[in-house]
Amino acid sequence: MSDLLDGLGTATEGGLFARALEPESGARKPHPDQPEKCLNCGTELTGAYCQACGQKGHLHRTIGAFMHDLLHGALHFEGKLWRTLPMLIFRPGKLTRRYIDGERARFVSPMALFLFGVFLMFAVFQLVGLTAPTDLTAPEITPQSVTETRERLEQERETALAELTALPADSSERTELEAQIATADDSLEALDTISGLNPDGFMQDGEWNITGVSAIDDGLIAKWRENPGLMLYKLQTNGYKFSWMLIPISIPFVWLLFAWKRRFKAYDHAIFVTYSLSFMTLLFVTMSLLSVAGLRLIVIVMTLMLIPPIHLYKQLRHAYELKRLSAFWRLMVLSGFIWIVAILFVQLLIVLGAF
Repeated sequence: MSDLLDGLGTATEGGLFARALEPESGARKPHPDQPEKCLNCGTELTGAYCQACGQKGHLHRTIGAFMHDLLHGALHFEGKLWRTLPMLIFRPGKLTRRYIDGERARFVSPMALFLFGVFLMFAVFQLVGLTAPTDLTAPEITPQSVTETRERLEQERETALAELTALPADSSERTELEAQIATADDSLEALDTISGLNPDGFMQDGEWNITGVSAIDDGLIAKWRENPGLMLYKLQTNGYKFSWMLIPISIPFVWLLFAWKRRFKAYDHAIFVTYSLSFMTLLFVTMSLLSVAGLRLIVIVMTLMLIPPIHLYKQLRHAYELKRLSAFWRLMVLSGFIWIVAILFVQLLIVLGAF
């Protein structure tokens, strides 16, 4: 029940944020009961809105009207949503280009759609149970436990080596014992590497000393060691609170694809990135709901592998008016950039989680 309420609250919060960026627009007829002058600035009204300050001419003063405005503002984008979504899904490049070229009133702005999509995505994640576990505990690691682990691995290796020596050369058991010895060697090498980061061991004067950098050892690593469940929760919540950071992180990489084309500016890339991210949030929402409905995992995985590159290709080609080959090689490069952006974003979230 708590996840249900949290999910509904998150979706409503996202709608209100998006609505703040995407207010009502378009022509309206004057309300028959509106006053002759604006109640906010006193200007004579000639339409449904004040031409001086923009306030509505007719204002409701009932609790029913307030609740209607709340639901309307949180969950409704007028008719623009139904013009925007089909184009975002099937003709993303045309949508991006038309918005850049000035058709703003017809479509939901990319930032409003992105914010609503992000909050809706995490709301659905909460509803379907795709949340970070909070009951994780970290194993206790001390210099003594490391020594005990090393001694156990050495003993296992010696035992396996002795058994291997006693077996005849054509024994079928030799392969399994050789694998055990190789695994023990790899584990011992890993322990030596980790211990080598600090000659005095993992702890020094009762504090963690793994990297030798106090800000990392005493801050970030110590918090992950003490309460990994809480840190995972903070990582998830920061994921949607700071999801907007994906946009400024991504823009320079898209700019690199068109650095020699002066026609395209940073604004063009910002609209391209934001609409693309909006589509991805809605795709994750759809796949999450279909998984709950019983769609097979292999179908979901294949969908998430095939649809994003196809969508990116179509958006690149038509938003920047490229030929097929030009759009294709940029898609290949952009696919690599996406991994870099994702890594940078996760690192940013990890650092934010330390505060």
